Amino acid sequence: MTESFPRLHARTRRFTLGVPRNFTISPDGGRVIFLRTRSGTDPVTCLWELDVASGAERLVVDPLALGAADEDLPPEERARRERSRESAGGVVAYATDQEVRQAVFALSGDLYLADLASGEARRLPAAGPVIDPRIDPTGARVAYVTGGALHVLEINTGPETGPETDAETGPETDADTSLAEPENNLITYGLAEFIAAEEMNRMRGYWWSPSGDRLLVARVDESPVALWHIADPANPDRPPVQQRYPAAGTANAEVTLHVIGLDGARTAVPFEQEYLVTAVWDAHGLAIVTLSRDQRTMRLLSADPDTGETTLLREDTDPAWVDIVPGVPARLSDGTLVWVADSDGGHRLVVGGKPVTPPSLQVRAVLDVDGDTVLFSASGEPTEIHLWTYTAGTLSPVTTEPGVHSGRRAGGVTLVARQSLDTEGTTVTVGPGSGGAASIRSLAERPGLEPRVSLVRAGERELSTAVLLPSWHVPGSGPLPVLMDPYGGPHAQRVLSARRMFLESQWWAEQGFAVIVAEGRGTPGRGPAFEREILHDFTMSLQDQVDALQGVAALHPGDLDLSRVAIRGWSFGGYLSALAVLRRPDVFHAAVAGAPVTDWRLYDTCYTERYLGHPDEGHYERSSLLGDAEKLERPLLLIHGLADDNVVAAHTLRLSSALLAAGRPHTVLPLSGVTHMTPQEVVAENLLLLQLDFLRKSLSITG
Repeated sequence: MTESFPRLHARTRRFTLGVPRNFTISPDGGRVIFLRTRSGTDPVTCLWELDVASGAERLVVDPLALGAADEDLPPEERARRERSRESAGGVVAYATDQEVRQAVFALSGDLYLADLASGEARRLPAAGPVIDPRIDPTGARVAYVTGGALHVLEINTGPETGPETDAETGPETDADTSLAEPENNLITYGLAEFIAAEEMNRMRGYWWSPSGDRLLVARVDESPVALWHIADPANPDRPPVQQRYPAAGTANAEVTLHVIGLDGARTAVPFEQEYLVTAVWDAHGLAIVTLSRDQRTMRLLSADPDTGETTLLREDTDPAWVDIVPGVPARLSDGTLVWVADSDGGHRLVVGGKPVTPPSLQVRAVLDVDGDTVLFSASGEPTEIHLWTYTAGTLSPVTTEPGVHSGRRAGGVTLVARQSLDTEGTTVTVGPGSGGAASIRSLAERPGLEPRVSLVRAGERELSTAVLLPSWHVPGSGPLPVLMDPYGGPHAQRVLSARRMFLESQWWAEQGFAVIVAEGRGTPGRGPAFEREILHDFTMSLQDQVDALQGVAALHPGDLDLSRVAIRGWSFGGYLSALAVLRRPDVFHAAVAGAPVTDWRLYDTCYTERYLGHPDEGHYERSSLLGDAEKLERPLLLIHGLADDNVVAAHTLRLSSALLAAGRPHTVLPLSGVTHMTPQEVVAENLLLLQLDFLRKSLSITG
């Protein structure tokens, strides 16, 4: 029997299983290391290698063959996966030496080393459950974190025979040293704090020196951060989980940096600003990027690893906020700085202090620097992301076909991963040119439906908007109930030229809805001015949804029933959905709000203060939902995972209490044991079906 879309959507983790990812190209361009599950429904991620010349793939590490069928993850690893939105298991992260000859990874808290030439993997003795192992560039040592302490293990490469050899772990002469022990249980060495991982895309807390003789290590002290408790009411015998959560306006964790030698010698690297954004330690030296608490000033500093003395290399300021751009700082072979900065109305690539891209090309990330060639991603049209190179004053497009592209480059070889509206899934090609000489297979399941997406510019602001109609609908044959299906907030996009973005939306269309996915002000791809319009007021996102709805109705006369308009969303989209029925019941007739932020004082410092400022500045009430409870006159379904440590369940519970106090009927669906991701298959499947039933009843849809 063919599985229903909701079931398949859940089993495949939204069709992400089986898709190759996390690519590393060897310095000579001859091999590509990557992660992929064995099929589109297999949740166990394996480590693979591609031989570029022959196009042959080779399985390097299968966790099942190592006896790691059942994962028993330490709490820190579960938290790291939640922050990175990792829904699969197995080898979900790895690190290689500079020559890409060896790789290290963790499985169920155990430490493993893989020889990429032979394909042999062995478990290394570790002092405890392992978090974020990284091999040094020379391949001689592995660093890892356990119990908040940073350890370094010397890799023994001698013969593994004799009476002192353990068949599973290798020679007993592998030497483990603790370089930094936490002073108490609120201090860690070598891990990213909550804010860095959740809001700054920094998932690491230490960096090897190029010679592998010392490390730059972040010491995180969470004692200033407020203590919250996340309970599981469905299991009253279990104590609440304690979490240090930096809510807007409250204290962040204290982060300090130290260069630590293999002998434990420590040199402080002081910095003044609140946030450590990232660090780079390469052949040209050590550099760090920091950001002020108000996020209006970013500094790039060089650091002397011997003395800890820092020198200001660059300072960027903005009256709203300075963007954190992935991949920078980077350097050319001669040490020339590669950066991304706002200039003349665009996010521009800056090389040697000079902008080298036009303001009309919005640079999204620097992906790699291969000698003197910079590979970066950028958008001219906001619904598309393309790859470009910059070499010796010349800009060259790597991709030109419509779609969403990402990539890597090393040894003169470029890897291109492409999604588009005209092809299913992700295609990955590797070669010296944009066409690619070899390919890496995607094993993702076929979704069983084909998105019928029209990308339009809607409303006065020409908002990027996707329109999806049922496959069986004949234009002009009669009006359909409307479902707005946005994220709608800053910093993220839903409307992109990629099929996978619209699979769920098309399923909703097949249930009889005209589905509209619209971006609002604040979303990337259109330049700094458009993104910064959201400053101090999240509610303008609602007006953008109304404008997009009216714009699409004008483009599709007779196809939209504006007397039956629903809206659904998750996270910021959940906030936007609840906001819609509270403040615009004249437009929206029902809403499903999943994991909504209802009071922005309860959300984290870095995200919330970037857009709304400090709570004392007075911009929070306008964007809060709690004061609007008495206005509710439309059906509202609130859904929240009780184990959510990002948007905690207090958001929904406080809004529900306010609605109850105002005598406003509503529906609350609590999800026991579910986090912000809702990865559980049964939960994810039935959530779609329950939402469908709620909206059909709310809009009086029969059949």
